[in-house]
Amino acid sequence: MSDDRNDGMNDRTGDGTSEYRIEHDSMGEVRVPAHAKWRAQTQRAVENFPVSGQRLESAHIAALARIKAAAAKVNAALGVIDQDLADAIVSAAAEVAEGRWDAHFPVDVFQTGSGTSSNMNTNEVIATLAGERLPEGREVHPNDHVNASQSSNDVFPSSIHIAATAAVTEELIPSLDHLAASLERKSAEFAEVVKSGRTHLMDATPVTLGQEFGGYAAQVRYGIERLHASLPRLAELPLGGTAVGTGINTPPGFSRAVIAELVAATGLPLTEARDHFEAQGARDGLVETSGQLRTIAVGLTKISNDLRWMASGPRTGLAEINLPDLQPGSSIMPGKVNPVVPEAVLMVAAQVTGNDTTVAVAGAAGNFELNVMLPVMAKNLLESVRLLANAARLLADRTVDGITANVERAREYAESSPSVVTPLNRYIGYEEAAKVAKRSLAERRTIRQVVLEGGYVERGDLTVEQLDEALDVLRMTHP
Repeated sequence: MSDDRNDGMNDRTGDGTSEYRIEHDSMGEVRVPAHAKWRAQTQRAVENFPVSGQRLESAHIAALARIKAAAAKVNAALGVIDQDLADAIVSAAAEVAEGRWDAHFPVDVFQTGSGTSSNMNTNEVIATLAGERLPEGREVHPNDHVNASQSSNDVFPSSIHIAATAAVTEELIPSLDHLAASLERKSAEFAEVVKSGRTHLMDATPVTLGQEFGGYAAQVRYGIERLHASLPRLAELPLGGTAVGTGINTPPGFSRAVIAELVAATGLPLTEARDHFEAQGARDGLVETSGQLRTIAVGLTKISNDLRWMASGPRTGLAEINLPDLQPGSSIMPGKVNPVVPEAVLMVAAQVTGNDTTVAVAGAAGNFELNVMLPVMAKNLLESVRLLANAARLLADRTVDGITANVERAREYAESSPSVVTPLNRYIGYEEAAKVAKRSLAERRTIRQVVLEGGYVERGDLTVEQLDEALDVLRMTHP
């Protein structure tokens, strides 16, 4: 077991003895670090799963705590637990939701597939904190009180959906909107900057740099649309289904009331599952959302690679745009500067794509009434949201906002591209236009020069005015 997972087990008193206390659960006694707010079941999980050193995301812990607070309020109203117990649980859960006790959630992500260990970790920490608020001798029980009317099987997946819904709506969508707005400003700024289009990485008819940036902005906007389209399924909660979806041990009205409390506390568009058996046995809403995150990652990959290509150089690349210089790019080559932020975004996109594969495989692991890979789905989905939100703002603020165009170089490429011969098809035909393009390349002459010297004007195929109009590269971008 690594040191960071011991959480006090190696603490020593002055006389050399370990600082611990004895806790018990249905399996017997367990030694727990003296300082720990968790109890026996959490400690068993710490000892059973020394796998990665990765714990639940803070947002996920907060979602679990909010469920416990809402459940306590409703349980008191329905007469399941006493009001003073509920008040203590609500107060303790609020502290947990604020992140004040994250260090007391030591269970590894790679644990029991239902998330029972983390649900019990939450129950135990809140029970301990709540007990400290009550008169001496009044106990708060993790199962009987904090977990009343609940099961890990409906609480833990609900917590994932709550955390993911909050992260998507409060972090990712605003960050993507920020990036789209940055790209749209550049689209307007570069509206008249004509450049060579490229297909297959080969010269194509002209476009404007503004059109390209407008396309990038649209990709990001469509990503936001996709997230909004997925939200109704992501925000459905299986709360109230308890063990297998039937709602055993849950008083009438519990689910609806708890979700109403959560909506009031978070402002999120949370709803009760339309079918508790689907919501219990499958995690398709998480799989769908992860797929949308992958699509956004793919879009950011295309955008970042285009920026790298257009900024390549400064002498031997395209050098159509300049990215902001942020840091030295080489430990051996003086003066070298690299596109570091687009590269970081590309790595984020790769990670998100890998995370989506994990979520998809895990989502397929629903056996009968329960998916048994919930914690790893939570880890990967929430990480993807966080990474994409951070990367989108970084790309906007540290790269896109500072891009400048090399206007003359971009226009030179457009005018020297053999593909500008395309508008001449209607005057001299496709085959003759192809000959002009090939001669232009072979002799390193402009299309205009080859046409004038090729006798097309003299034969009456087109006039000089028609030639000039046809070869107006900016006009070609708005035919």
